[in-house]
Amino acid sequence: MARSNKTVRDYIRTIPDFPHEGIMFRDVTTLFADPRGFRIAIDQLLHPYAGTDIDRIVGLEARGFILGGAIAHQLSVGFVPIRKKGKLPGKTLSQDYTLEYGEATMEIHDDAIQPGEKVLVVDDLLATGGTAEAGIKLLEKLGAEIVGCAFVIDLPDLGGRAKLEAMGVDIHALCAFEGD
Repeated sequence: MARSNKTVRDYIRTIPDFPHEGIMFRDVTTLFADPRGFRIAIDQLLHPYAGTDIDRIVGLEARGFILGGAIAHQLSVGFVPIRKKGKLPGKTLSQDYTLEYGEATMEIHDDAIQPGEKVLVVDDLLATGGTAEAGIKLLEKLGAEIVGCAFVIDLPDLGGRAKLEAMGVDIHALCAFEGD
């Protein structure tokens, strides 16, 4: 049986004009649905952090939960979700942020991370960096040490990578798509 030379990018479907006209939506559900593609993505997201001391994987809502859970399992560490406002029970910390199309608030349980814990932040897409920036700020409020941020897709033209790197955060992305 011949081995496929497909890359992670090959498993990602592009849907034109979603959710608005002129947007090229990068759909990772096709990547997640393919067992080989999903395995390649998880392995490649982990690779730069092999041998790194990591205490928790933090997933950003919602597709970061899928990736983060798989990575946490592979590393045998805990998983912490950062969710949209009002989705977590118990006491939370909140961080407002700006999206391409409005504003939102992210939350984390106030006891999810202990000061000094090393965390890897995971999500599917890095666009403007607003969601990841809010997550990083929440983690910093809890005293976490950010080991890095791992994404499947980077949209470099939207400036998220530059924003996060200016915060001193290491960025790892499996592929990039020019434009938006």
